[in-house]
Amino acid sequence: MYFILKRKTITGIISAVLVICAVVFIGAGITDNKASVAASAEMNWGLSFNTADGIPNGNASKADLKEYNAFYLGNTDEKTIYLTFDAGYENGYTERILDTLKKHNVKAAFFLVGNFIETSPGLVKRMVEEGHTVGNHTMTHPNMSSISDKESFCKELSGLEELYKSVTGQEMKKFYRPPQGKFNTDNLKMAQELGYTTLFWSLAYADWLIDKQPTKEEAFDKLIPRIHNGAIVLLHSTSETNCNILDELLTKWEDMGYRFGEISEFSDS
Repeated sequence: MYFILKRKTITGIISAVLVICAVVFIGAGITDNKASVAASAEMNWGLSFNTADGIPNGNASKADLKEYNAFYLGNTDEKTIYLTFDAGYENGYTERILDTLKKHNVKAAFFLVGNFIETSPGLVKRMVEEGHTVGNHTMTHPNMSSISDKESFCKELSGLEELYKSVTGQEMKKFYRPPQGKFNTDNLKMAQELGYTTLFWSLAYADWLIDKQPTKEEAFDKLIPRIHNGAIVLLHSTSETNCNILDELLTKWEDMGYRFGEISEFSDS
């Protein structure tokens, strides 16, 4: 009887050891898989404004982004604003926006999609002639984080480069903004390898819903209190509200002591 119990005990110990080894082995596999997924998993660019100094935190740090030549914020020691517009298409407001920028002598960046360049070449030429930067927002505005191979990723950027050159006769400057703010580290690395600086933003508001435009008061409630040193501001040129408030908005920011920088400053960072 004693022998039988001992044998069962030994058998139980061996079984327990095998289970523990299996768990450790599987756990190691899961850890490795998580590491690889982290590089290719989709992330949505986001901000947190609950900071004591008023400078928002991104869901990726300045240091981590800089490894891939990517930025969401400028020098926070200087009262500088970098004004950027995303434009998937033209719906009648860009000309007035350009008029306002000219009035204030502000050089902005316009991140364009293929449709905009194809349908509004005259506006693209005007942007260039008046000293604005035209950036790459991809040819077709897909979820770029779902593109895993470099050839397909490159095609979205190079297609827009070629279209831009056919309209302006110039090479497109190497600034990229991920559509919808969707990205992963693989994307950032591919953009970097293609010579691009990736620009996110540190201030934006819900201005893109054409049928649900914010009021002037709602826009100012977001854009005035949350402005900060080194801000990269994202607005959409399809927004009627932005078109209507831009003159007063720029005046308010100027009265607060801010200057407007150009995104070319990031290419040397």
